Amino acid sequence: MKRSFFGLQQPRFKYDAVSNVNIEPVRIAVPEKVTLFLNRPFEGKTPRTLNVGDRVKTGQKITLYEDSDAYVISSVTGVIRSFDSFLGDYGQALTAINIEPEQTDEFDEALRKALEEDGIAAARDYLLSIPGGMPPEMLKGGHVDTLVICGIEQDLLSITNQFVTKSKVSAMNKGVSAIKKITGVHKVVMALPQSLIQEAGAIGGASGVELRVIEDEYPSANPRLIMRDVMGQVVPADKRPEELGIFFVNAEAIAAVGEAVEKKILPVTKTLTVIKKDMTKTVVEARIGTPFSDIFQALDITLFDRDRIIVGGPMSGTTVYAEDHPVDPRTLSIMIQDSSDVPLVSDYPCINCGECVRICPADVPVNMLVRFLEARQYETAADEYDLHSCIECGLCSFVCPSKIPVFQYIRLGKYELDRIRLEEEAEAPETLEEPAPETEETTEEETKTAAAAKEEEA
Repeated sequence: MKRSFFGLQQPRFKYDAVSNVNIEPVRIAVPEKVTLFLNRPFEGKTPRTLNVGDRVKTGQKITLYEDSDAYVISSVTGVIRSFDSFLGDYGQALTAINIEPEQTDEFDEALRKALEEDGIAAARDYLLSIPGGMPPEMLKGGHVDTLVICGIEQDLLSITNQFVTKSKVSAMNKGVSAIKKITGVHKVVMALPQSLIQEAGAIGGASGVELRVIEDEYPSANPRLIMRDVMGQVVPADKRPEELGIFFVNAEAIAAVGEAVEKKILPVTKTLTVIKKDMTKTVVEARIGTPFSDIFQALDITLFDRDRIIVGGPMSGTTVYAEDHPVDPRTLSIMIQDSSDVPLVSDYPCINCGECVRICPADVPVNMLVRFLEARQYETAADEYDLHSCIECGLCSFVCPSKIPVFQYIRLGKYELDRIRLEEEAEAPETLEEPAPETEETTEEETKTAAAAKEEEA
C-alpha cells in the first residue's frame, strides 16, 4: 500500500468513529440467488441429506452430509438449485450451496422446539453460522474463562461492530445473558473506543459486563494487543488466546444470539460496512449469501477493469475476484479500490531502511524475517526470527519503500507451517501399546505334584 491510498500526505492510523457516519442502514432486497458456504469439501458421490430441487426454510439448519457435523443456516426460503465446489483462501475447499429464494419467508421451527424442550443450552447447536460468527471451539464445549466482546473492528475504516453496539443495546444485553448460560462463562469484557462508552454503559450495567477502552490508534484492537495492553496478559507466540480460555467475539454475534433467544428464530441478516472508492462509508443490511453485485447496484457503485474488491479493511483484507462473491456470516466490510489506487508490488530487494522494524507493534525483526520467507525457509523464520509473534496488522507492508508484500509472505509462511505440521501428524504411525508379557499358567496337575513333593520333603 502507498500513502496516497488514503488521499493524504501521511499515513492515517486512526480508527474511525461511528458518530461520523449516517446511522440509518441501507437495506438490500432479497436477491435472486443466495450462495452459502459449507465448511466441507464438495463430494458429489457422498450421500446428502438434501438434493437439488429440495425446498428449505428461512433459519433452517443445513448439515448436507450425513457423516459430518458441519452446517450452515439457510438465510431464505427457497429451492436448492445446485451444489458446487469452491476454493477459499489458500485453497480451502468448501461446498457452495446455491438457493433460488421465494418472495416470502417461511421460518423453520427447529430452534423454537429445541429451546422449549431442552432450554437455552440447546441453542449451542445452532449458533455457528449466525451473523458475526461464533468461535467453533466455544460452541463445542471448550473451556471458556473469559469472553471478550469486540465493539470495534481490528482493521481500519470498517464501523460494523461500532454500529451494532450503538444501535442494538437491548439485543446485546439479552445476548450476553444467554451466552453466559450456554457456555458457563462468568467474566465478560467489552473492548470498545472511548466514543461508545456512554452507549455501552447500558450494556455493562444491565449484563455485568466490564467495559475496557481501546486506544484509537491502529492496531490497538488486535486481540493479542488487547490481551497485552488491556487485560495485562501476554499470549505466547506458539499459542492462541482460545488456548488460554479467552475467546473474542464480535458485538454483532452477541446481538444475534440475543435476537435468536428472544424471537426463537435464527437471524439471517448481516450488517456490514461498504467502503467506496472515495473512502466514504455506508452501513448495509443484507441476507447472508447475497452477491456483492446486488449491494453495488443498490449503492450505485460501478466497477471498472482492474478495480479491486477487498473483503475486510485496507490493512489486512483479502481480495476477491468476482462480483457475485456472497456475503458471509463473518463479512464485516467490503472495500472497493479504484485501479489507479491499487498499490504496486515488486520483487525489488530489501534496502535495510528499518521502517518495518520501527513500526512493528510486536518488535519482530521483519527485515530478517522476510528474507527467509522469500527463500521458503519457513522453519528458520519461525524458530529464529519470530514468525509466530507477528500479529498480522500489515503495517510492515504499508511502510515498505521497496513495495515488498511482507504481510502476504508472513501469512503464507504460517499457512505452510500449519500444512506441514498436519501432514506430519497424518503420516505419523500410531503408537501401539506393548502387549503384556505372557505368564506361564500352572496346571492343576502341576500344583498337586508340587504339594506332594513338599509333603514328602517335610
